[in-house]
Amino acid sequence: CPQCGARGKTAARITLGALLKPERRPQIPIQDEFCFCKTPTCEVVYFSDGKALFYKDDLLVPVGLKEPNNPVTPVCYCFGWTPQKIQAEIQATGKSTVIEQIKTQVKAGNCYCEVTNPQGSCCLGNVANVVQEVKTFVNQRGGG
Repeated sequence: CPQCGARGKTAARITLGALLKPERRPQIPIQDEFCFCKTPTCEVVYFSDGKALFYKDDLLVPVGLKEPNNPVTPVCYCFGWTPQKIQAEIQATGKSTVIEQIKTQVKAGNCYCEVTNPQGSCCLGNVANVVQEVKTFVNQRGGG
């Protein structure tokens, strides 16, 4: 990333086209390779050829990885799972079924992470991390 120096993760053109605000879409360069900046504190979301292309404010959706303390920012963009929703399920039932639910939907062909997730890839790793964080938080508070 030209701003933070982190190594980027490849993102497809379709991801940018789906998630950028309409007024920013015409500024997508004509090329096939884009990178997603994974650094939570960096404002850059997409870059290419050593140039920042698009920032958090250029997207239609909040970027979960870049909004780690926002409980309503999606961690699963296809099915609307947020840290808040995961926490509510754990507090109500003592467990989370989110991973199994997402896997079932993926098997059914209902997953569109390359289009809906700003990272342009499967969210299961991010979801698993949030489930673990929420379980730790709930257990420390003695709830669940």
